[in-house]
Amino acid sequence: MVEDNVEIRENMAEILELAGYEVCCAENGKEGVAAAMQARPDLIICDIMMPVLDGYGVLHMVQRNPDLQGIPFIFLTAKTERAEIRKGMESGADDYITKPCDGTELLNAVEVRLKKTELLKHRVSDDIQGINKLIDISAGKDYLEALKEGRSSNHYKKKQLIYSEGNHPSRLFYILKGKVKAYKRNDDGKELITGLYNEGDFLGYIPLMEGRTYHETTEALEDTELAIIPRSEFEELIGSNPLVMKKFIGILARNIDEKEEQLLAIAYNSLRKKVADALVVLYRKYNQQRDDAFVIDLSRENLAAIAGVAKESLIRMLGELKEEHLIAIDGSRIRILDYNKLEHMYN
Repeated sequence: MVEDNVEIRENMAEILELAGYEVCCAENGKEGVAAAMQARPDLIICDIMMPVLDGYGVLHMVQRNPDLQGIPFIFLTAKTERAEIRKGMESGADDYITKPCDGTELLNAVEVRLKKTELLKHRVSDDIQGINKLIDISAGKDYLEALKEGRSSNHYKKKQLIYSEGNHPSRLFYILKGKVKAYKRNDDGKELITGLYNEGDFLGYIPLMEGRTYHETTEALEDTELAIIPRSEFEELIGSNPLVMKKFIGILARNIDEKEEQLLAIAYNSLRKKVADALVVLYRKYNQQRDDAFVIDLSRENLAAIAGVAKESLIRMLGELKEEHLIAIDGSRIRILDYNKLEHMYN
């Protein structure tokens, strides 16, 4: 607790200690920052108007220190003007308590903030339920209901473009139903599929976070339904709390490793392994239940673009894999007969 008024500081510290909290006190901002660096507290309560270093300065130094980032920060002040409260929250504070406050208000604010911080430490799922949980923790908002009630979904036919390379993003997409591919073309028009997406995946988040245009094009692989999340809501989510932002970015960036592995494989793997890896990727992505009857039903052009090989080479290699009884082919449909051998295919 950082507070220059001795009486207020002692009274509030006593209330917190009676509730079972260990309290470290400082009488000005400079001492408060030093105490925080030494104690590494679970929460900071800080007055705004103080000598030496005011509360905004304390918050700024806390946010810049890697060892203190993410610690919940509550402003404590006698200023009740809306503009001042807004300024405090925009600076990155988690809560704002006005003086004088009673013990119940103080304890409730501390308890709520500590509970939210503890919840945010736990891993959440990568899908819409995980994002809903984050928003519920950070803002108490039922995101799934907001998706259902406050927003219509967009429907896309097979081969219909969702967004194109070079366009400016204005929304985040969430796949409710269907499959989507992301791809790039070189100057000769040759296509390379850079991402495959299924129900429960998000689209178009990297350009939103970077503030840049789309650097790939996305297209529906089959009839697809997408929920639309406006850019303003996305930015509100990742800007609402530093821990929420880190968690959200971690969720959305987990496919970067997969993309790097794909590019590395395209650059160095043999034709045989490229085709086998492409089949394995599709099996993992679209057959998460590991159903033996699952079939891959993609055009040879798309399959070649995933593997990063010529269509003719792909067709020849599929024929070899069929002769070895690793796959079965029925028209455009491919069924994997020996997943383990494909997964561990030699280079």
